[in-house]
Amino acid sequence: VIPSPEEQDWPQSGGDVPHLGIFRFRFWRFGRWIEIVIDDRLPTSGGELIFCRPGQKGNVFWCSLLEKAYAKLIGNYEALDGGSTAEALIDFTGGVSEAISLSEESYRTDEEKKKLFKSLMKAHSRASLISSAIRPSQAIEEVLSSGLVTGHAYSVTAIRNINLHSGLLSLFRTHKLRLIRLRNPWGSGEWNGAWSDKSEEWKKVSRREREKLGVTVNDDGEFWMSWDDFCSHFTDITLCRRVNTHLLSTQKTWKEESAFSAWKQHSNPLKDRSGGCPNNKATYLHNPQFCFDVTLDQDNVLISLEQEDRRTQRTAGGGENLPIGFFVFKVEMNRKYRLHCTPRRVTSSTYINSRSVLVHTELSKGRYVILPTTFHPGLTGSFLLRVYTDRASHLRELTQDAPQPSCMSFMVGSPRVVTTITVHAASGLSIPGGSRDPAVYATIHCEGKKVTSRTVKGQNPEFDLKAVFYRKREKRPIIVQHFPSRSQCVFSTASEDE
Repeated sequence: VIPSPEEQDWPQSGGDVPHLGIFRFRFWRFGRWIEIVIDDRLPTSGGELIFCRPGQKGNVFWCSLLEKAYAKLIGNYEALDGGSTAEALIDFTGGVSEAISLSEESYRTDEEKKKLFKSLMKAHSRASLISSAIRPSQAIEEVLSSGLVTGHAYSVTAIRNINLHSGLLSLFRTHKLRLIRLRNPWGSGEWNGAWSDKSEEWKKVSRREREKLGVTVNDDGEFWMSWDDFCSHFTDITLCRRVNTHLLSTQKTWKEESAFSAWKQHSNPLKDRSGGCPNNKATYLHNPQFCFDVTLDQDNVLISLEQEDRRTQRTAGGGENLPIGFFVFKVEMNRKYRLHCTPRRVTSSTYINSRSVLVHTELSKGRYVILPTTFHPGLTGSFLLRVYTDRASHLRELTQDAPQPSCMSFMVGSPRVVTTITVHAASGLSIPGGSRDPAVYATIHCEGKKVTSRTVKGQNPEFDLKAVFYRKREKRPIIVQHFPSRSQCVFSTASEDE
């Protein structure tokens, strides 16, 4: 926003029309976009702006206006103090935010650092927003000898692999160097180590490459670092993925599914939805449960759990976030009802008192159940669950504990036994006149219902097919069959009740 009449865009008819001083912003809050309208008056003291100020271009005020609109949304300027970078990026974009701690053991090996660099470079190329920070040990905003400042959210503006040419072998061999460019929110004060603006290392890079990277020698707050130095000095990364759900796009697209629910207390255990984390074994499965499907053999999955923001209550003495997290379980292919015993866990988030938590994982084909929980039982609050997959996942909440009686139950009967059966694998399969490496799939039949596995190649296929049946006639056998994918030959076995 540039407050200059000839560069503003508002209706003019026949003469000078005064600028109304109205600015409109939109923020994403808890699943919907909210419009905030402000005037153009900014708080000052002694003729100087108190909060966000223009940089070198002194007539650019869009950041100050954005800050005012955001303060109005949150409640006041005071509520912005000590706010979360991850939460702000979600509010500005509607994306999902992931916290990465570089101090964890998993990022200390060269291979893991390389893998993370590649992941961030791909995310940045897809318009994700990335910031980094140095966790303060004592004083916040302490200027270190390296020129970096603790407690600041440095924005990542570029991630590159560049070619280094050196020595007589430069005509025949190049060395790839991983670099990252950051910007100081103060607009001045930069990293003074290797690959800083005036460092000797830039002599190893051709002039053409430097121009391509946009290397300048200005104290503008923007600077380059090697990836190794970055990992050594910074402790935290915030990655906000602006998830692309548009059908007509040249970049990767995701299918988004979302659901609103709440943790609620109830004296009846069957209706209680505030069971706490797995430490509370007696009540853990009381929490809300959500089911979704992965239809590809392997699929990248993003799962985001977000609680309703409580910062607007801070001035009233409240407003602390609940410690939240979730577990993901692989369940039976045909599960329709709530879990009453804990199945195999495939992934989970950490528990933290932030507004949102995210897990980015890879899942195999099958059905899964997500259990969002607070850390302690008995806590209440609303939440939003979002799941992103390559194919539609059909996210839905499991609300019933078992099949409900119908008006025909007195004639056909009601379920008396619950049976879970797993087809792990088969061995020694051969098809007369067929391939030595047959493609087969398995089916489970029970009281007119059928569950089918994915197709697997080999004479010893592993199906990992699991099904649950609510049975009215428990004496009837359960039939397991193996079918070659393009043949009429059937391998069949019968199973009695477990």
